[in-house]
Amino acid sequence: MSLLLQDVQGFKRVRWRVWLCCLLSLLSLGLLLIIFHWRPRLGVLVRCRPCPLALADVLLLRVRMKPPLHPTSLRLSCVSQFLTVTIRSSYYDVSFSLDSLGQPEEAEWRDNVQLHKEEKTLLRYYLFEGLRYVWLDRKGAFCRVSVLNEDWTCKDLNGFQKGLSPREQSLRSTFGANLIDVPVKSYMRLLFEEVLNPFYVFQVFSITLWTIDSYYFYALCIFIISIISISISLYETRKQSVTLRNMSSGLSVSSEEESVSSVELVPGDCLMIPQEGLLMPCDAALLAGECLVNESMLTGESVPVLKTPLPADDRKYNSEAERRHTLFCGTSIIQAKGGRTGSNGAVAVVTSTGFFTAKGDLVSSILYPQPINFRFYKDAMKFLLILGVVALIGTIYIFVILFKANVIVRSLDIVTIVVPPALPAAITAGTIYAQRRLKHRGIFCISPPRINVCGKVSVFCFDKTGTLTEDGLDVWGVMEKGPAGFSELVPDPKLLPPGHMLSALACCHTVTLLQGQQLGDPLELKMVESTGWVWFYTEFGKHKVLAVMRPPTQQTSEPVAIVKRFPFSSALQRMSVVTVAHRGRSALAFVKGSPEMVASLCLADTVPAQFSSTLRNFSTQGLRVLALACKPVDVNSDLINTDRGEVEKDLQFLGLLMMKNLVKPESAKVINILKLAQIRNIMVTGDNILTAVNVAKSCAMVGSDEKVIFVTVTPHTTQSMPTLRFSLEDGAAQTSTDAVNQSLYQGGYGYHLAINGKSFAALCDHFPEYLPKVLMKATVFARMSPDQKAQLVKELQKLNYRVGMCGDGANDCGALRAADVGVSLSEAEASVASPFTSKIDNISCVPLLIREGRCSLVTSFSLFRYMALYSLIQFCSVLILNTVKTTLADFQFLFCDLFLVTTLALFMGKGGPSEDLYPCRPPASLLSLPVFGSLFLYTCLISLGQLASFFITTTQDWFIPLNSTVFGIENLPNMENTCVFNLSGYQYIFMAVVVTKSYPHKKPLYHNGDFTDMNFKMLLVAVAALNFLVCFVVEVSNSIQLSHDHHRQFLT
Repeated sequence: MSLLLQDVQGFKRVRWRVWLCCLLSLLSLGLLLIIFHWRPRLGVLVRCRPCPLALADVLLLRVRMKPPLHPTSLRLSCVSQFLTVTIRSSYYDVSFSLDSLGQPEEAEWRDNVQLHKEEKTLLRYYLFEGLRYVWLDRKGAFCRVSVLNEDWTCKDLNGFQKGLSPREQSLRSTFGANLIDVPVKSYMRLLFEEVLNPFYVFQVFSITLWTIDSYYFYALCIFIISIISISISLYETRKQSVTLRNMSSGLSVSSEEESVSSVELVPGDCLMIPQEGLLMPCDAALLAGECLVNESMLTGESVPVLKTPLPADDRKYNSEAERRHTLFCGTSIIQAKGGRTGSNGAVAVVTSTGFFTAKGDLVSSILYPQPINFRFYKDAMKFLLILGVVALIGTIYIFVILFKANVIVRSLDIVTIVVPPALPAAITAGTIYAQRRLKHRGIFCISPPRINVCGKVSVFCFDKTGTLTEDGLDVWGVMEKGPAGFSELVPDPKLLPPGHMLSALACCHTVTLLQGQQLGDPLELKMVESTGWVWFYTEFGKHKVLAVMRPPTQQTSEPVAIVKRFPFSSALQRMSVVTVAHRGRSALAFVKGSPEMVASLCLADTVPAQFSSTLRNFSTQGLRVLALACKPVDVNSDLINTDRGEVEKDLQFLGLLMMKNLVKPESAKVINILKLAQIRNIMVTGDNILTAVNVAKSCAMVGSDEKVIFVTVTPHTTQSMPTLRFSLEDGAAQTSTDAVNQSLYQGGYGYHLAINGKSFAALCDHFPEYLPKVLMKATVFARMSPDQKAQLVKELQKLNYRVGMCGDGANDCGALRAADVGVSLSEAEASVASPFTSKIDNISCVPLLIREGRCSLVTSFSLFRYMALYSLIQFCSVLILNTVKTTLADFQFLFCDLFLVTTLALFMGKGGPSEDLYPCRPPASLLSLPVFGSLFLYTCLISLGQLASFFITTTQDWFIPLNSTVFGIENLPNMENTCVFNLSGYQYIFMAVVVTKSYPHKKPLYHNGDFTDMNFKMLLVAVAALNFLVCFVVEVSNSIQLSHDHHRQFLT
């Protein structure tokens, strides 16, 4: 995710400057205020003087976006009024409260004043994009208010179980209300802001100019269209604001046995979460009990997640690192249990409120979308400047030719012709059409500009489980540890003899029962189902339990109670539970996770000697392999508060569980489509590297005739130096130099590299010079943590790849947001996880998205060029006619601009994407030689055609020259106008056909309606004939109108 850097400058108003600006604003009829509205920085520099931040009453914020790869660039400048609020402190000693905020120095809050003998503390802050920044004297800067609690440790949070005292609560209002405040502006304010948009200001200027030049009908039509456009824009803007506000509405919660509005919550408040659950109004750390949570709004993962209490250790709390212990704002708690004695719910402490929460981040990303570093959008603005230079040249020409003949109005009119107001809208036309088509296909987008970026994607990364493979897994078999190694493979866990292995399969999970329905991870559901054990809840001796697992009646095993759960962590690659045997006779801890990790936590003498070979055998078959282990625990100890580190060490190895994860039938087909389009495919997974390679072969990422080279990097240790080793699948090792030379340079496309998370981290740290070479050839990244997935995306971007990422779970959120194009497979219509959310549960949405992106980019490109050519056609027509002291009539402008060009532009943008993906990608640069060359050539041909038509007409015997003693519409009708206008009508039509690109990224133009190829050709002839007829009618009606005008003038 891009990093926003703020440069805050302080200013103080100068009274005489303010009054002078008011006077100049009156004299300029408000023009100066409009300029200040567009350029806030200029307004501040003119009315204020620089001063230290501590004395400022106006702040100038220069916010820069720093992408992970590209040079820092200025994003925007905005001004935030300096706000001051008063916090009463009559109830408490200020120094104590500051300590409770984690700020030991009272000097940070020295701004105290005496008002009526009552001490008050002045809090100085400003709001930017919903986030509050407060002034801290010790730091001499404005900092996010979250800095006041960012150093909290997990132990500190556990100390808040009694909530905040009234005086702590009072000072903590520094954080502000717990509101994700989406401003719903009044229609009048929206109208005012919309009218001040440069587009509409230019429209007002143009309408005024046309009215002065007697183009009444044209000015009236543009005025009506502008009113309709503004009304629609106001309605849609307000509708979106109301929808977002409804998303962020508050509710009542129980805060330390007192019912309060969620608006009043602040970090440190203790929440009592009811058993029936609720919609979380803030981010909170779970302190006691368990919560079953639906996080689909944030992660796109529909499977409920079990949250467990935050351990009370000295680790610095981080919501992302402690996801399994954090309840995020906007997520729905389905069930809460196991909290305090006498309470059926759970206990949590507030950690973040307002826009600092996960839901606030989602709303903020919609309200304040980050600018996209895409060349097409940058070039479009530069192209407008070039057209402005052309307009300036035309203005000078008209000024010279028509000196003394209404030259000012005529010169300014050229500007409205060369720089059409609709040109910026043409950039988004293709995107709007594509977004509608995507929504119809079940793909939702919260960042429409990224649709064009999809057209330039060159690498696509895929998660494995649930993305390339099916969500559900089937138990393939169990292999229990025996006295002399592994025992025989048992295909059905129900056939296992009673013992620790069977108990581990039945109890080591986070599955829960809600109203008789089992909820949890699909893998764990299958695992528990395979044992035949069932749930029932009861008190189990003296222990308060989370669940009791009971074997089927035909088994001789006894029930086992789960008293403590440590949920699965991608970083730790394992989960564990603490259980108690029937009647509390004994206690056991069970651990389940990746075989390599579990084996490393076991006592060496308990791990079979055949462990590595057995694991390799099953993994190469594409099986998902999990290892299980156990450990006796003192039954008389405090099991509820057992430390995870103590549980997950010195374990006894139990055996392996193998599960078959089938590749989705669409995966191989889609991967093949992308390979034919020369879009590189990469698998990024948390699974075993051998399993990942097997899946890569099954879905055609790795061809049957291609070899896989494993990259193994060992970090620096006290006994050895870091090493880099490459080895083929058959185990033959090579040195790093040989491997790089042979596989990366000489091997061509016959080799794919595979690397796991540990080796990837060591490669980045110790062999950064080989990292780009490995990234360019690696196809499989296994055992990757969520942070490593995001790091991989950023490293690929550094190699100038446009990177796409497709995933379906919380582990992929960081990578989805870091990617240029992130696609989340989810039932939700929008999630904070990624800009694109697909309801299609397989990767077939990826080629569709790329095809739509290419089509959108080509359409935007074509429309932009057409709008520029339309302006240049009219520009040439007006220059030629103005040279001979005539011009186009009111209805002629109206017909060309509204009926002909607008209809053609809408028709051009309607075409859908091609059915196939091709290797070439569409261009994204408007400032390139082919674009300028074609525009220059077309402009020359257009002007030559119009000049030829003009001179051929003037050489005819029947030609009647116009009256050179008058100018403009007073000279109409005339033959010069007729010939130029009629030819330009054909040029508008034929240029629309010429610049509309179709093959290979877009369907041909005749697919924009229900036309066959021959019918389309006939359509062009019919349109040309109709164009001639309409031009003739316009010309005749214009002649009649002018005759009446001359007659009235003669009578008067």
